[in-house]
Amino acid sequence: MSQHRISIKPWVVLVGGFLGAGKTTLILEAARMLKARNIRCAAILNDQSEELVDTLQAELRGIASREVTGGCFCCRLSDLRSTIADLLNYAPEVIFAEPVGSCTDLVATVLNPLLQEFELCRVAPFTVLVDPKRVEAMQGLDIDSDMQFLWRKQLQEADIVCMTKADIYPSAMQIPGVRTRRISARAGQGIAEWLDEVLSGTLTVGSQSLDIDYERYAQAEAALAWLNLSLKITLPAAASPAMMAGPLLDGIDHALTSANIPIVHLKMIARASTGWIKAALCANGDEPTVDGDLDASPDIHHELLLNLRAAASPEQVRAIIEEQVAVLPGEVSELKLACFSPAAPKPERRIPVLS
Repeated sequence: MSQHRISIKPWVVLVGGFLGAGKTTLILEAARMLKARNIRCAAILNDQSEELVDTLQAELRGIASREVTGGCFCCRLSDLRSTIADLLNYAPEVIFAEPVGSCTDLVATVLNPLLQEFELCRVAPFTVLVDPKRVEAMQGLDIDSDMQFLWRKQLQEADIVCMTKADIYPSAMQIPGVRTRRISARAGQGIAEWLDEVLSGTLTVGSQSLDIDYERYAQAEAALAWLNLSLKITLPAAASPAMMAGPLLDGIDHALTSANIPIVHLKMIARASTGWIKAALCANGDEPTVDGDLDASPDIHHELLLNLRAAASPEQVRAIIEEQVAVLPGEVSELKLACFSPAAPKPERRIPVLS
C-alpha cells in the first residue's frame, strides 16, 4: 500500500432515498464499475438496529463495508466520522454511505458538518433515488401522509435526483418541479455518467438545506414498524437458498396483506454453504426482485437474515413474523428478532446554512 494512496482524501458519496428506492443496488453496481477502473471503494450502511441485509450483501459482493447502527447518520454522526476514519486503513478512494431510508434533513445534519468540521474526506453532492413505481402512489389522494411527508422532504434537499429502474420503467411519470435523470443499476444504464458527475468536484454540495418541523418528522418515522430478524435453520430435507427464501417471503407477504398491513420494504438473504439468494419486495403482492446464486445446490443448513419495514404497530408486525418463523420446516436456532418504531430523531449537529 503506497503512501500516495494513504494520503488521498476519499470521496464520501451519500446515496439517499426512500425505502426500496434501490440505494444498495446502485452502490453495488457503482462499486463494481469503479473496481474495473482500479478505484478502491468501501461502503457504510446505516440502520436503526443491527443485522442488516444490505451489509451482508455488500460483503458477499466483496466490498469492504461497515455499519452505523442504533440510529440514523444524523443521530450517530460521531459514529459515522469514526467509521470513515477506520476505513482509511483500507485506503479507499470512494466511500459510499447509505442512510436509513426514512431519514431526511441530511444536508444540515450530515453533509454540512462533514464539509465544515471533518478534514479526512471530500464530500460529494447528495444523491437521492426515487423508485418510479412510488411516484404516482406518492402523489395520490389515498397515500399515507407520513410516508408522503418523508418522501417529499428527501426530494427537497437533493443535489441530484435519480429515477431508478429505468430498464423496467422507461416512461415513468415525472415529478412536478423536480429535475431527474433516469438510471438502472441492474442494466448499468447511466451509472458511469452519474459517477463521473458526483466525483468531478465541480458540483455544489448541500445546496438544498431543509426547513423541517422535527415533531412532524418524528411522527412520520414513528408510523413505521422496524423489524430485523436473523436465524439458523436445519431442514429435514435439503433445499436450495431460493427454495428456502421463496416460501417464507410469500408467506410473510400473504400474512401482512391479510392483516391490511402495507409493506414499505421487505428484504431477506438466505445463505447456505452452496450459495446465497437475496429477495426483496417494495409493496404487498409485488413480484420480488432477486439477486445472488439462483442455481445454488440444495443444503440442509441455512442462515436467514430479514429486514422488514411496514406501516403498522411493532406488536402487530412482530406477531405475524413470529407466526411465520414458527411454521418453518426445520429446527431453528440462534434466533434474534428486534421490532420497534424508530425513536424521535435527535441530530448531534445541525448546520442548516453553509458559511
